[in-house]
Amino acid sequence: MSHGPVHGTWEPAPAARWEDGFLSGNGHHGVCVCGDPNEERVVVNHHTLVRPNGGEHARPPRLADQLALLQDRLLAGDRTAAEGFTDGRPLQWVQPFHPGFQIRLSRSGESGSESGGGYRRDVDFSSGEVTAVAGDFHSRVFVSRADDVIVHEITANGDLDIRLDHRLPGAPAGLRVGHGALLTPEGALLSLRARYPDSDRAYTGVTLVAVLDGRTELLPPGVRVTGARTVLLLTRVLRHTGEADVIAEARLLRRLLEGTEGSSQPPYDLLLARHLPLHRTAYQRVTLDLGADPADRALPGSELLTRPDSPALLERLFAAGRYHLLSSSGLLPPRLTGLWTGDWNTAWSGAFTTNANLNLQTASAPAAALPEVTEALAGFVAGQLPHWRENARAIFGARGVVAPSHTDGESGLTYHFSREYPLHLWTAGADWLLKPLVDHDEMRGERDPRTAAALAETAAFYEDFLTRTDADGHLVVVPSYSPENRPANASWGALNAAMDLSAARHALLTAADYHPEQGVKWRKLAERLPPHRINADGALAEWAWPGLDDTYDHRHLSHLYGVWPLDEINPYDTPGLAAAARRALELRGAENHSAHGHLHHALIAARLRDAGRAAHALRQVLGGDFFHASLMSAHYPRRDVYNADAAHTLPGVLIEMLVQSTPDRLVLLPAVPDSCPTGELRGVRTRFGAEIDLSWTPDGARAVVKPSRTHRIDLRTSSGAQPLDLVAGEDRVLTLGTR
Repeated sequence: MSHGPVHGTWEPAPAARWEDGFLSGNGHHGVCVCGDPNEERVVVNHHTLVRPNGGEHARPPRLADQLALLQDRLLAGDRTAAEGFTDGRPLQWVQPFHPGFQIRLSRSGESGSESGGGYRRDVDFSSGEVTAVAGDFHSRVFVSRADDVIVHEITANGDLDIRLDHRLPGAPAGLRVGHGALLTPEGALLSLRARYPDSDRAYTGVTLVAVLDGRTELLPPGVRVTGARTVLLLTRVLRHTGEADVIAEARLLRRLLEGTEGSSQPPYDLLLARHLPLHRTAYQRVTLDLGADPADRALPGSELLTRPDSPALLERLFAAGRYHLLSSSGLLPPRLTGLWTGDWNTAWSGAFTTNANLNLQTASAPAAALPEVTEALAGFVAGQLPHWRENARAIFGARGVVAPSHTDGESGLTYHFSREYPLHLWTAGADWLLKPLVDHDEMRGERDPRTAAALAETAAFYEDFLTRTDADGHLVVVPSYSPENRPANASWGALNAAMDLSAARHALLTAADYHPEQGVKWRKLAERLPPHRINADGALAEWAWPGLDDTYDHRHLSHLYGVWPLDEINPYDTPGLAAAARRALELRGAENHSAHGHLHHALIAARLRDAGRAAHALRQVLGGDFFHASLMSAHYPRRDVYNADAAHTLPGVLIEMLVQSTPDRLVLLPAVPDSCPTGELRGVRTRFGAEIDLSWTPDGARAVVKPSRTHRIDLRTSSGAQPLDLVAGEDRVLTLGTR
């Protein structure tokens, strides 16, 4: 395969919309760069920027004393009983994520277009750099993982006016904004302080402007630079109460440049050199080469998106997805919008939705060799555990933890719910959020104490919550909620949702593995849970409780949680249940064609070895105009609602179609797309502690398995099953016949 896939994307014109701006980030700060040589706009984001809206004071409803009565009513057949399980509050959204400000750079004098140069803007996934070139104008930006700073260098003729501007779509009228522009020994200093309406909370943006061979003068609220060969901007965002010390921050920023003085290299290059080992090493761990046409690989992203059947598009979206997932993960895992937005009215508060969206985005991180993402998720969970404990006590009167369905990243308390979305009834969230952390532990062969502690608390919750039984002596999950669906003949709060059963069983058994001293009681509890139910259509029922009918046309596939991401239901160990799950997938509608629904469908189909159905679901996204020119995605077709679900989930879908693993099994090429008859996937990690390089053609396939542990596994291919003995440090080369 000559040349190889492109590790970046480009456009022949500046971004007219912020959604099309190229992205860079380090998991704390993020930028969206439009690349206009005459009127540049760089939107600055930070994971901590959420607007107070009352959610910062909200607590979970105190309903524990009403729980027993609700359970009695539901068990007695009252199918609407859960609608009254509330404290009567109106719907309270979590604090919405919002942009900080934009750095505006207005250029006067000779412009790039006047000097006869062509235009091109690029983002390099392997470095995190966003560049724009037009004649004499050169701009390059990255967000440093080493120094947690936005670094922006501009080289251009003419004067350059620089200012910080909070005026982005939806900015609240009551936002109290103050600007600062100072000439200091450290360089020109720009600051923007924004205090939220009716709040003591605020944030401040600080930009240090360093010029080479030029003059800087104040032009409030910004500065004008004249005669400079190069201008370097260093920017940070501070979230705070009270006042921020911008002078102290300027000194810190200036200190970053002190180590570059006297070097023949530009300060930008030296700062980039500190960043690259952290970013590039992570990005390059896994690559996908589908042998695409070099002419397609050379296309700008916006044109490539018009060719949904091109392997080059899959290559680029795979690379972009891993890049954006890595870039948005650090202080926190990715939000619904990753780490980026240019609008204060971000859909669904730009929050973390944990009943599908965050879970889909982060699920591929272990296999895709992005422990940076897994670490961000682990920190997120550990930081929220005290709030999860309060949820369990207040709503269910139980020990242990219950994760919220919706969180702004500051609060993990459950307070966002309504009659139509009784999210406070959902108890499966902790297990789903912990699943990638468990996968990561299996891959590295060590157990993170934070994951072990969270699993123990999840199991303790089930000990206290699972107290009711049915006529056969099985435990009953009551109340039970299947996000975000309802039975056709009952209200949303019901009994024995398939997802709740799978999550409870998985959490108890996994906690037992991590804590053998308590394992016996947790295993016994798991054994008392009821089996899944197969309905009259031959499909795995979304509710295992008899008499609750399925509602098929829905975007969520919560009932197939046992197939993906769990391994509870699979074609090898539970073929009967796998057939019922496949039937359930066949009957499932697409409802509003959300990207996460289609890709969730593809993930489940791949686990069931249904290549045709997985490819069809993937094509719905590739051909549905879901991607902006930035290669960040939208929630709905026709680029409606900026959203990271498709961008971050798609690499995981492709990996699942090519390589699947459990601690004791390797599945190769279970659902290869017909559009990709030839390819090579390198660096994928497995849950039995090995790295895999896989290549395939229409005539066969070759896999190199590089184990770090000695272990016997079950190898599954299209030819059947066979045992495979692995020895730590000894590569195994597998040659497979025609697929």
